[in-house]
Amino acid sequence: MSTIAPQFRLSRFIGSLFDLIFWVILIFSLVGLPIVFIVLFYIKLPVINGQLMTPYLAMTWMADPSRTLPIVKNFMHTTIFKVMAFPGFGFAALLAAATIFVERKFLAKIQLRVGPLYCGKIEGILQLMGDGFKLMSKEIIIPAKADKPIFWMGPLLFVGAAGAFVSLIPVAPGWVVANPNVGLLAVFAVIGFFPIIAVLTAWAANSKWTFIGGLRALHQMVAFEIPLILSLLGVVILSGSLNLSQIVVSQEHFWWIAFLPIGAIVFFITILAELERVPFDLPEAESEIVAGWLTEFSGMMYGLIQLGTYLKLYAFAGLFTVLFLGGWNGPMVWPPFPQDIITQGITIGPVTAKFPGLPLFDQEMLNGTLWFVIKTVGVILLILLPRGVFPRVRIDMILHTGWYKLIGLAFINIFIALGLLYAGVLGPGGLLH
Repeated sequence: MSTIAPQFRLSRFIGSLFDLIFWVILIFSLVGLPIVFIVLFYIKLPVINGQLMTPYLAMTWMADPSRTLPIVKNFMHTTIFKVMAFPGFGFAALLAAATIFVERKFLAKIQLRVGPLYCGKIEGILQLMGDGFKLMSKEIIIPAKADKPIFWMGPLLFVGAAGAFVSLIPVAPGWVVANPNVGLLAVFAVIGFFPIIAVLTAWAANSKWTFIGGLRALHQMVAFEIPLILSLLGVVILSGSLNLSQIVVSQEHFWWIAFLPIGAIVFFITILAELERVPFDLPEAESEIVAGWLTEFSGMMYGLIQLGTYLKLYAFAGLFTVLFLGGWNGPMVWPPFPQDIITQGITIGPVTAKFPGLPLFDQEMLNGTLWFVIKTVGVILLILLPRGVFPRVRIDMILHTGWYKLIGLAFINIFIALGLLYAGVLGPGGLLH
């Protein structure tokens, strides 16, 4: 039985586009403009530099780079910009979204497949957008006997915890949302919320598949959190600080992975378990328990959990970069901003325009961000790789690995760090510090 594909007509598409523009303009004219004028009537307009800031003057200033660039530059150093754009949620969500697409193409190449292809003319690059629209258009179905408040709050709490994790990762000198002196302890506290959220959300669905998956996630995460914490004590011993930015500064000359490779390996394995990645994907084993603790979620509730999962993946990869790969440290490869533009401006014909707000970002920040992204992307690819080459392991093997083997290796890593410290080789005041 053959199917008839609908014919695409450019004239019909352009007509529908003009119809949409017409209705948007009409609705804004009839509804939006009256609201704007009512607000302007009751709210007193501000006076800036002796001028009444009318909407027309505001738009005129927006078209003048000499006025807008200093404002934009000051705004970029505010807390709200760091939280919403860079290095907070916007930057992390962009990397997380790119990771989803790269994972599908990366695994396809490993398994001699094509991967996403048709949604977007260049290697299916619009597939992620199509998946997002698909999830937004799907109905959210809640089980009849579910504990609805907890069921609704589960995805939001998961994304919130992932966002809190992201906020603690320093990307460049001075560019971090939250920089407490005990930043590593704050990371441990945030990581401890994930198993609680998983088991509560699984229990709230009132389904055997979700509850089995939630219990698996709880056992697995708890079993691997102890070696995760122990594997990082060596870094704390050698750097002499719990502040993540100070740990990066302590690696200005040497990365800690060169002296603590055992700790780096243990931490990487625990990352796979905490992220429920292959070969430790038992909480979401499709062939055994459908989708584990995510079975009853649909629509954008499922999409939020996936967003939180990949935000968590980025945060763990960034944490590995900060603790073992020197963070933003690297050779200065970013070119400096041309000084002529800052001092003399840009001349086009008889007109010379000066931009006092340039550059928006300094050279050190851009270079540090570049090296951080390169290292973090490399770690992300290593995290994605086992899914294409390893099988799933049994639950008893997972617990035995977490409770026995990794804890023992983590203690060996601590003894190595103490030996390097007391031998005067590394640490505060050491020969190689």
